[in-house]
Amino acid sequence: MLRLRHSIRPAFRSRRWAHNIPAFSHLNSVSEEDLAHFSSILAPTSILSTLPSISTPADDLAPYNVDWMGKYHGQANSVLRPRTTQQVSEIVKYCAQRKIGIVPQGGNTGLVGGSISLQKEIVLSLGAMNNVRSFDPVSGILVADAGCILQSLSEYIAPHNHIMPLDLGAKGSCQIGGNISTNAGGLRLLRYGSLHGTVLGLEVVLPDGTILDQLSTLRKDNTGYDLKQLFIGGEGTLGIVTGVSILTPPAPQATNNIFLALPRFDNVLPLFQTVKRQLGEIMSAFEYIDRTAYDMALQHGLGPLLSADEVGDSQCFVLVETSGGNQDHDLEKLNNLLENLLTADELLINTGVLSQSPTQFNSIWALREGLTECVQKEGKPYKYDVSVPLADFQQVVNAVRERMISKGLYGDHAISKVMGYGHVGDGNLHLNVIAKHGYRPELEAALEPFIYEIVADRKGSVSAEHGIGSMKRDALHYSKSDVSIDWMRKIKQVFDPLNIMNPGKVLP
Repeated sequence: MLRLRHSIRPAFRSRRWAHNIPAFSHLNSVSEEDLAHFSSILAPTSILSTLPSISTPADDLAPYNVDWMGKYHGQANSVLRPRTTQQVSEIVKYCAQRKIGIVPQGGNTGLVGGSISLQKEIVLSLGAMNNVRSFDPVSGILVADAGCILQSLSEYIAPHNHIMPLDLGAKGSCQIGGNISTNAGGLRLLRYGSLHGTVLGLEVVLPDGTILDQLSTLRKDNTGYDLKQLFIGGEGTLGIVTGVSILTPPAPQATNNIFLALPRFDNVLPLFQTVKRQLGEIMSAFEYIDRTAYDMALQHGLGPLLSADEVGDSQCFVLVETSGGNQDHDLEKLNNLLENLLTADELLINTGVLSQSPTQFNSIWALREGLTECVQKEGKPYKYDVSVPLADFQQVVNAVRERMISKGLYGDHAISKVMGYGHVGDGNLHLNVIAKHGYRPELEAALEPFIYEIVADRKGSVSAEHGIGSMKRDALHYSKSDVSIDWMRKIKQVFDPLNIMNPGKVLP
């Protein structure tokens, strides 16, 4: 690699707070008779149940009942794994008649408990629906089943010189239907925008079993209400996404990245402005990592990307990626940028590295993408995915750390680390609070609603890209007005009057 050298606590608005477990008295549990009916729709290998007629070991249901963090534990006694949209339709139609709650589930990689059965709902896993239906290499339009794994889709279109418009750390296990249902953002949003823009059409099974086929491959269709937008980020509460048509961009012909160490957080904003101005259209990512997160990554074998002497007392780090069509053109822009940074009257960076090979390029990204796994190794994380003004990133992290110190909950006996990293380009902070010895009620009580109040005070969002799920259902009012929530309820009532579709999620 080419090496380059050279808190105030806010006043909160008073808001109501409750974290209630919803009652599902309107729903029925899955019975032996129900399993017999499902057996007429699905093959025996597509039904898992702990009920006597099937007697699947409980351990086999654990991957569907427990999220990957081990924070949310579901209660489903049965899991269905359909292979076709028609099978999904027949299952949903029957569940509507019987008033059986349904939890649609993709890769179960979510972070807010959105794909976990809260009580007696049945889990409908879409993982067996994993076929690519079509791909047009001229337009770049991909049509695929909802259960296709994101990385598998990337590999499918790579020989045609296209890439998926989103990239996530969980790409090896998350599914495109889940990505759409949660409106996942990820590392490429700065360059390619959100799924609200790249998704062209959806196939959705509605709560009464009707198949809504809007699997359009048209770039322009201005014929009335754009219904698909309701299901992007709907978290399966309005219907089950079974197919997707998505626009994939051409693969860049040249990619580069640099990793920079900054002496202080206050330099991040002017650095972002400088980089954005000088790199222009080729900038594809601008990622922020605070010092606590960087040191943690090193402890778990990621890097080092910079020598300890070079890093010194740097407070934070930035990863910048470029994606363009001409390597010489892009390198000229990068070299000009770096020269300007190193010769400025007021230096914004201490040091940095510029990748010189694909291996070095990947090693820089490995540190950023590996942070989530490192956090898991440290203990049990309370993860808060929030949108706040960039200038407030560090203030938010510091305020939470000070809060835990004031409560006597900071240290190896309780909260061992508070850190932040995220996507500077879209104002998305991933706040991670690590409980060294596991989740405890008193820790959550100290964090919530405190964190949501910090976000609300800055006119931010309590969920930038992870969704609401069951975790933030009662925090929705910190980001949405009563009028907005009321109309969301009305939309839910129109689509799902029986409230069988992912009940207890999103809406308080």
